[in-house]
Parts: sequence; structure tokens; C-alpha cells
Amino acid sequence: MLPESTNGAGGGGLAVPMDWLCAEYVADDVMRTSGLAGPGSLEFRAGTQTLALTILLSGAGTGAWLRRTAHDHPWSAWVTTRLDEAADGPDLALARNTWLRLRATELRAADLAGLTGLGGVDEERQVWLPAWQVGVALSHLALHLC
Repeated sequence: MLPESTNGAGGGGLAVPMDWLCAEYVADDVMRTSGLAGPGSLEFRAGTQTLALTILLSGAGTGAWLRRTAHDHPWSAWVTTRLDEAADGPDLALARNTWLRLRATELRAADLAGLTGLGGVDEERQVWLPAWQVGVALSHLALHLC
């Protein structure tokens, strides 16, 4: 029989990353409810992982998540700083791994940097973007829809 979880609180038990698992569960629920991307798609995964990182590292409610994922927020710098400052543990190991994958993966999507005034995004113009950048946009829209 396995020892009970201590969630990294010492005691020699099995350390279960409950904070990360809860953040991932909430992010998955928000992304599924929004219906912005198919659950099997890379875009869905990018949105879920980006939102899970936002939830875990901000530790606040949906208002803070919306501010963190807003277009003008320096999300990648914020995540890097928060991960660098955080104490090691099972939750942070998974978060760091997720951040590495989001930075290393690129998705072909509409040019989000090409926003032009009230005209919006030209969806015909496709560029390669880091997965986290697509994920931030999707997670922000998903939060608005839920």
C-alpha cells in the first residue's frame, strides 16, 4: 500500500502535485466549456497548459487570470519570473516542464501581432507562433466565455 499524500509537506509520504492537478483540471474545464478549440487539438492543449500555469502561479480568482492573460500583459516574462522565484516541489516541476514545452512548440495561427486598430486580426495571414502565445489568447477568450 502506498503512503498517504503529503503534497510535499514532508513526513516521507508520497508527494502528489495537487495544486498543479487542480489548476490543470480547472483549465481543462474552462477550455472545454468555451468550445474555442477541439479537445484533441494542439491549440486546445496550448490553451489548457497556459491557463493551468496562470492559475497555479497567480493563485487568485478569475479576475486575476483575465488580467494575466490580457493581450498587453507580459505573460511570458511573468511566468519565467514566478517559476524562478518559486520553491521546488512536485507542482513546480510539472509547471516548469510545461513551460519548457510551451516555449519549444510552435503552432501555425493567425498573426496575433498584426492587430490593426478596429480591423482586428487578419485570419488569412498565418504565421508560426510559440504555443504559449496562442495559448494565452485562447485562454483569455475562454475565460471571457465562461
